[in-house]
Amino acid sequence: MLCRSARLSMALLAFPKNQTPLDPAGPQARHIEHTFLLIFWITSIVYAIVIAVLAIGVLRARSREAGIPAPFTPDPAVEKKAARIVGGALIATVILITIMMVSSFVTSHRTAALADQPALRIDVYGHQWWWEVVYPNGAAPSRVIHTANEIHVPANTVIDIHGTSRDVIHSFWAPNIHGKKDLLPGYENDLTFKVDSPGVWRGQCAEYCGMQHAQMAFDIVAQSPDEFEAWYRQQLKPAADPSSPEAERGRTVFLSQACSLCHTIRGTIAGGTAAPDLTHLASRSTIAAGALKNNVANLTAWVLDAQKIKPGCRMPPNLMNSTDLNDLIAYLETLQ
Repeated sequence: MLCRSARLSMALLAFPKNQTPLDPAGPQARHIEHTFLLIFWITSIVYAIVIAVLAIGVLRARSREAGIPAPFTPDPAVEKKAARIVGGALIATVILITIMMVSSFVTSHRTAALADQPALRIDVYGHQWWWEVVYPNGAAPSRVIHTANEIHVPANTVIDIHGTSRDVIHSFWAPNIHGKKDLLPGYENDLTFKVDSPGVWRGQCAEYCGMQHAQMAFDIVAQSPDEFEAWYRQQLKPAADPSSPEAERGRTVFLSQACSLCHTIRGTIAGGTAAPDLTHLASRSTIAAGALKNNVANLTAWVLDAQKIKPGCRMPPNLMNSTDLNDLIAYLETLQ
């Protein structure tokens, strides 16, 4: 039975907030939003003025009498007035571009300000097409947590996302939290942010990375410090022993099939690293990097033939009889 805080977290995950930079959940996103709105309104007003001037010119031309135009004779007064208008427009353009440039510099400085503060480090590795999430906790191997596609963080705490890619170029982007950060194979990048209050915000790979790029999502789950600590302690535990004959047999099926070659379940002999750690699979809101809600029907369809759901993913079809499949799902459902 899930504790009350865990059930609340699952409920929040089931209804994540919109993925938008216009609903900032932290100081970095707010700085970015302010700069975006400044540039948006400046460019919108300039666009409206240009269209209005163009429309006036067209209407004036249409109102003139048709026929052969008279030879053009420059009027010094008109030429002088036009020169002043063009000069004023040029000066205004330089001023507006300078304002936008300074605002961008200030935003870059402010979004990087947290990088000098002590932070909770979380390692994020992009894969085709899922996110590996590791809480290294310094040099204490017994305190390291491996999970996938959900990044739990304590609210109002500085977080350092230390990321890279395991295959092609990916880009880590949670627009409610911060700007995007590219993850390149062989290089390591850091993204520092803080979330103001508990909630759930969706993120996405923002660099085209192949066939299932659009279905490479993740959730940032901000919790109170107490709830985060409770979640952390639960994640440290190995998989619970099956509590029913079906789940017991399901564990045998898992360990005897190819599943254990790719996935890890701590507390068992399964130690594969090519795919997500499943030790606490049932505590996650989604599977397949946000492609499906984590429920029995979706989990069954995914295990049976993931290629029908996410063509091109690394998980092959698993041909097994209905009894083995049902028992396997019963076991996976116990991995809280």
